[in-house]
Amino acid sequence: MIHFGDPQFPNDVFVPHGYAEHLVDLGEIRMNYAVAGPDDAPALLLVPGQTESWWGYEPAMRLLEDRFRLYAVDLRGQGRSSRTPGRYTIDNMGNDLVRFVQIVIGRPVIVCGLSSGGVLSAWLSAYAPPGLIKAALYEDPPLFGAEYRTSRGHNLHGSAVSLIFGGFAKYLGDQWSIGDWPGFVREVKTNMPAVLAARPYEPAAPPQMLKEYDPEWARRTLDGMLFASCDHARMLAQVKVPVLMTHHYRGIDAESGLFVGALSDEQADRVGELVRGAGQRYECQSFPEMGHMMHMQDPALYARVVADWVATLD
Repeated sequence: MIHFGDPQFPNDVFVPHGYAEHLVDLGEIRMNYAVAGPDDAPALLLVPGQTESWWGYEPAMRLLEDRFRLYAVDLRGQGRSSRTPGRYTIDNMGNDLVRFVQIVIGRPVIVCGLSSGGVLSAWLSAYAPPGLIKAALYEDPPLFGAEYRTSRGHNLHGSAVSLIFGGFAKYLGDQWSIGDWPGFVREVKTNMPAVLAARPYEPAAPPQMLKEYDPEWARRTLDGMLFASCDHARMLAQVKVPVLMTHHYRGIDAESGLFVGALSDEQADRVGELVRGAGQRYECQSFPEMGHMMHMQDPALYARVVADWVATLD
C-alpha cells in the first residue's frame, strides 16, 4: 500500500481515495494501481485515458466489484506511476501493461480502456502474448484520429484536442517545468474556439488529475512520437480477441473547422473492417450524446454496457 510520504512526489500533489493504492515494480517503472472485487471473479483491467488517473474509474468500480475482479491502473506519467522523460510511447505503455498482467493479475484478463487507454486496449488485443487477453473494450478511442499521419480520416492536428495539448506543452511544460497554469487558462478562454473555451478550467489551480499528469505526454502526442512505431491500421489488422467499441460524441466545430470527439464515423467503420478482417468478433455501440468519458459521466450506463457484453463472451 502507498503512503503519502512517498519521496518520488511532493506531498501536496495527491489526495486519498476510496480504494487502497499499491505499487508494483515493472522494471523501468513502478506502476500504481487499485484492486476491487472477489479474487475468483473474471478479471477486468481498467486503463484510463491521457490526463486521467486510475480513480476516474471509482464510481464504475463500485457498480462492478460484485461481479468482477477489477484492476485500475495509472499509466506511466500519470497518477503515482513513474514519470519517464523521453520514453512516452504507446509500445512502452503496452509492454508496461503486459508485465502488469503477468506479475500482478497472473491470469487472462478482459481489458477495458478509455481514449488513449482504448488505443492501449487495441494494442493489447493485437500484440499481447497469446492467451493473456481474453477480450477488449475500446471506450471512445482516438483510433486513426490521434495519429500524426493517418490512413483514414482526420489526423491529430485536425482535431480540437490538439489545441489543448499545445497549450499543455507551451504553458505547463514537460514534468510541469513551466507550470504557468493561469497562462494556460487565459489562452483557452481568449484564443481557442468556443467549444474549448467553455471547458470548466479555473485559473486558481488545475484539476486534480492534471496535477498528477506529466504534460510531456501531450507534447509527444503532438509531435507524433507517441504512435510513431504503432500504425493503427497495421495494429487493428492483427487483433486476436473479441472487441466491443463504444463511440461517443463526434462532430465538426463550425468556428474552427476542427473535429470534436475521439474518432469519426468513417474511422469507426474502418476499425470494424480491420478487426473483422482479422477474423474477430466486433461490435460497435454508438452513444452520440455521450461525452468522452462514459465511465465517469454515466457510470451506471458504463457498468451495464460492460456487464452485458462480458455476459455474451464464450
